[in-house]
Amino acid sequence: MELRALRGFVEVVRQQSFTAAAEALFVTQPTVSKMVKALEDELGTPLMLREERGMGRRLQLTDAGRVVFERGQDVLAAHARLQQELADLETVSRGELSIGIPPLGGDLFIPVIGAFHQHYPDIEMKLFETGSRAIEQALLAGDIELGAVLLPVDPTVLDVLPVCHYQLRLIAPHDSRWEGRAWVGLGELRDEPFVFYGEGFALSELVIAACRRAGFTPKIAGRSSQWDFIASMVDNGVGIALLPEPFCARLDPKRFVMTDVRDPEIPWDLAMAWRRDSYLSHAARRWLALARDILGPGGDGEAKAAIVGGARRT
Repeated sequence: MELRALRGFVEVVRQQSFTAAAEALFVTQPTVSKMVKALEDELGTPLMLREERGMGRRLQLTDAGRVVFERGQDVLAAHARLQQELADLETVSRGELSIGIPPLGGDLFIPVIGAFHQHYPDIEMKLFETGSRAIEQALLAGDIELGAVLLPVDPTVLDVLPVCHYQLRLIAPHDSRWEGRAWVGLGELRDEPFVFYGEGFALSELVIAACRRAGFTPKIAGRSSQWDFIASMVDNGVGIALLPEPFCARLDPKRFVMTDVRDPEIPWDLAMAWRRDSYLSHAARRWLALARDILGPGGDGEAKAAIVGGARRT
């Protein structure tokens, strides 16, 4: 089947007009008519009927025409994707890649960013730094191609590659009553002031939901999107905080009490996400492969992330 003829037929049906289809395809109307006739001859069956209706003519599809129109759209879409992939192969070593990175997890991705730049120095990484929920919206809007998000997300609209699994830990001033405890039940923290993440952060929603399951609503004394600023507020007596394990490992144990939280435990699961059923560029696929190898199970990203300068504010 000749794609040019199929494209002409599909466009006529979409436009409900041979004239409009010709304009859309930048050809003459007789050329479009020949495309449709050639397709009908090749398939051995009429695909549409011309009905007189008032002052104009309406195009009515036959049963065969409906099948060809529906399947033809799939064929043309697949052909367009093939062309895009082939073109992408030629430009994989240059161009740009837009990625959403949450401020709280930014440091963890520094090894991935560095490795990607070493492999593809001519690809510009456009980093969109905001909370997980805003990253999800940017993915759905097509503003970015990839984004690091906090799980869970809606699997009907986003595909994900899990890359990190940690637990949240309690951090408190060194002279607090939690010193020496192997673990703390979340419900025991009901009377403590909390230093929280910024409003709209998925992690804030996660912690609030866990606190409510433990029977209380947390009292929020302050907020920040920066993990090190949160720690500084804790150090200065503003309140306690719940931080992911990798960030607790960077704090001075002489200045902070750090212990596990249970009943319930609060997971911090990060994943790379992209819009479901969307085409992923080769640059995006290579980023995903690096993120999996460096940050995933068995990767060396945890060690690398742990030695990234702790004073760096994301």
